Formats: sequence, C-alpha cells, structure tokens
Amino acid sequence: MQLVWGGLLVLAGIGVFFRIPQVMPKIKEIESFSSAIWFIYICFYLLGILLIIGGGRKLYDNYRKLKSGDR
Repeated sequence: MQLVWGGLLVLAGIGVFFRIPQVMPKIKEIESFSSAIWFIYICFYLLGILLIIGGGRKLYDNYRKLKSGDR
C-alpha cells in the first residue's frame, strides 16, 4: 500500500508541473495576485518538487524494505 501511495505522490507532483502553465494565466487575471506572481510561481514549483521528492523517498524506502524482507 505504501508503494502505491508513493507512486501517487510522484504522479501528483508531475501533474502539478503540467498544470502550472494552464492555471497561471487565470491567476494573473486576479488583480490582487498580480504583484506577487513570482512568489506564486515559486510556491507551485516548490509544491511539485516536494511531492516528487517525498513520493520518491517513500517508494525507495518501502521498496528497499520489501526486498530485504522486513515489513
């Protein structure tokens, strides 16, 4: 189950990177966010990176435990 969860985290992180170019023009239209657009970009990309790293770490750790026979 943990391997599936790790895979879903990685896929969600990749999905964030594909979704950012579609969502950012809509966010730019909101007047109150237009001055902080670079901060919003950084936050979205950081979110995607953290999801990929966290999912990858979960996959690696649980795969290693599965190979060694520990549960």
